[in-house]
This record gives sequence, C-alpha cells and structure tokens, in this order.
Amino acid sequence: MNLSALLHRRLEAGRPVRVALIGAGKFGSMFLSQVPTIRGLEVAMIADLDPDRARRACRTVGWDEARIARTHFAADGTEACQAEDVEVVIEATGHPEAGIRHALAAIEAGKHIVMVNVEADVLAGPLLAEKARAKGVVYSMAYGDQPALVAEMVDWARATGFTVAAAGKGTKYLPHYHHVTPDDVWTHYGLTPEQAQSAGMNPQMFNSFLDGTKSAIEMAAIANACDLDVPEDGLGFPPCGVDDLSHILRPRSVGGQLENDGMVEVVSSLERDGRPVHRDLRWGVYVVLKAPNDYAAACFKQYGLPTDSTGRYAAMYKPFHLIGLELSISVLSAALRGEPTGSSRLWRGDAVAVAKRDLKAGEMLDGEGGYTVYGRLTTAASSMAQRMLPIGLAHGIRLTRDIAAGSPVTEADVNLDTSRLAVRIRQEMCARHG
Repeated sequence: MNLSALLHRRLEAGRPVRVALIGAGKFGSMFLSQVPTIRGLEVAMIADLDPDRARRACRTVGWDEARIARTHFAADGTEACQAEDVEVVIEATGHPEAGIRHALAAIEAGKHIVMVNVEADVLAGPLLAEKARAKGVVYSMAYGDQPALVAEMVDWARATGFTVAAAGKGTKYLPHYHHVTPDDVWTHYGLTPEQAQSAGMNPQMFNSFLDGTKSAIEMAAIANACDLDVPEDGLGFPPCGVDDLSHILRPRSVGGQLENDGMVEVVSSLERDGRPVHRDLRWGVYVVLKAPNDYAAACFKQYGLPTDSTGRYAAMYKPFHLIGLELSISVLSAALRGEPTGSSRLWRGDAVAVAKRDLKAGEMLDGEGGYTVYGRLTTAASSMAQRMLPIGLAHGIRLTRDIAAGSPVTEADVNLDTSRLAVRIRQEMCARHG
C-alpha cells in the first residue's frame, strides 16, 4: 500500500530504481508508456533483437528524444542482465529458452528478475525461483498479467482466513478452438489477415490465446505459485459469468463442477452453442472463497456478498487486467520491499504438448500457437510419470514417430537435444522438484 511513498524516499535520497527491459514488444511497450510519469523509476537499458525497433517503440509510446538519448539500447539480453547500474531486470521476450538464459544471468549478477515470460516460468520456474532465493534476489511474476493478479487475490483470501475453493481467469473458449491454426485465427477475432498485419499482430502468438495454450500455461503458473490443485484431465473451461462463479466453481459434492476445493480453472465467455455468457469474465480474474464457519457465512449475507445456495461459497473478481501498464508494481515491490508479486514455489502443474491433428514421424513441431500442437494443462505428477513433452520445448523439434490427434507428445516421441540450455534446466528442475 505504500510503494509510491517508498519510491519517493529513494528519489529524495538520489537513488532511483533503475531497470533493464529485455523485449520491447507489446507488454514491454505498455510498461515503457508509464515510465515517464513514475518519478523515481528509470529505464537504464532496453535490450531487443532489433534495437532500432525498440527505439521506435519508445517514440510510439510517447518518449521524448532526451529520454531515448540517455537510455542504452542493445541487441543482447545478457548485457542488460550484467549492467552495473541496473537493479531489476524485466524479461519480456516470450521465448522460453531466452527467458531461462536471461533469468539465470540476472540471478547470477545479483539482480531481481521480473518474469513476464510465463512460458519460461512454467518450463522451469520452481528451479529458477530456488536459485534466486539462494542468491538473495527476487524472482517474480509480472503484475498486470493474470497469474500475478490471481496470486494476489489468493494471498488476500488466505491471509483473511478463507479457504480458496477455486482461482483463475476468464477467456473466450469453444472446444474446436484447440484445432485452430494461424491460418484461420483472425476470423475468430473479427479481423482480416490484412488488418492484423497492418497492426503488427503475430498470428501464432494470438492463436496461442485462442487454442487454449496460454490458458494452460497461466493456470500451471498459478498452481505452482499458489499451491493449488490442477484438473487431471485438463481445464474444463465451463461457461460462467461473474454472478455464477460461486455456484459453478465449487466441488461436485455440493453441486459445482470441480473435483474438490483448491483448484485452478478457466471460465469461458461463450456458451457451448456459441452464445455469449451473461456478464462474462473474458478479460478478468477471480477467486472463489469458502467461509470457514457459520459466523463468517452469516457475515457474507449480512454485507450483501452474493453466495452459492449453501451460503458458504462466494466470489471476488477483477473484470479487467491492464497488462504492462501495471508492471511497475512488480518492479517496485522487488526493489523496495524485496518481495515478489507471485513466485513459483512448488511444481504442481505443467503445460504439455498435444497433437492438433494426426502427426507423422519426421514432422517438425512448431510450438505454442502453431499448426501442430497446443498446450494442455496437466498435473506435474502425470507429466513426470508419462514423460510428457512440455509445450515450452515443443518448438523446432522433429517427431520420431506418428502421433494421433488429441494425444500428448512424450519425450520418447522426439529427439531432445540435451545440449540446449532449456532442456538441461528442465531436466534439473524435474530432478529437484519432481
């Protein structure tokens, strides 16, 4: 509640919080747009594969030439991690292997690391967080993105003495979306390919939101940060508006649709026949609370909190999230409080690659949002036992045998290159946290 006051003290002491940003895409640009109005927060360095693109992004979001001139631009993210005048590194590339490499470099250099890169976090987050703690630095989820916002709500619920029955987010979902490819993704967004191209929108990235991959990744991250259970057979995506969260997201034993209390789940903004859900939560996040006793349940009713039929379950939600516009909360929390805004603690959930269609031996997998596989949420235990291939490793890797549509891809179905950093770190994580 006092980040701005703490930042003001740092500014008065002549010690602004200095940041390096790796990846000047949409998320990074949204953060950059806020920096000029946050006194005491400075971006010392921006690393991007195309530094000129990063400079253009700064101009697009309203930076003046003086601010651009005093910012160092580089093509190598590891340079940003090692910069002496940087306190916090933001990893916003979205590339799992790059994210792991940058996180390790930042931790080794004694920098706090804010991981916008949820893909890397789900691939090896518990291990990266462990390494950060050993070095005395913060490894944090990115506030503004849904996992960190959910982690905050879960922490609030537990700190006030409630049981967390369910936590998650909303999205637009129908079962056939799992098979959508970048070729037909824009029809589901109401855009033509030409309109999307002119706006600089990446079809594979946007398809990962539609085909369920992003939901699987984000729910795995939430489960790992909040010690919540994961549905054994993947997310159910029940159609549900905000008024029905406490009815639907409770255990089946009391009339809901979940296996038990303490689950992650994503709700759909569409009914299965395609009709819009009333008061949907497509852009928001939620937590369903369970009252610990009759007195607390009575207070729910007395203070007007909508509940389920038992009176014991109620929901809190945020209808929107502002993505990179809120990212400074993570940066300042790490630098000024030494606390993450959510961080992987346990390995509870995993996002694994599932065939979108019948795949043949010799085909090359193209990863998140592509033509060959989508990400499905599963338990870490099942992923380990069946040696499922994580979606974060399912890019640029060739199949060694046929895979039927709807089947998970396993490590036995591909040739894993153990010289790759991401593969080695994933194996180390499995050994330590499996």
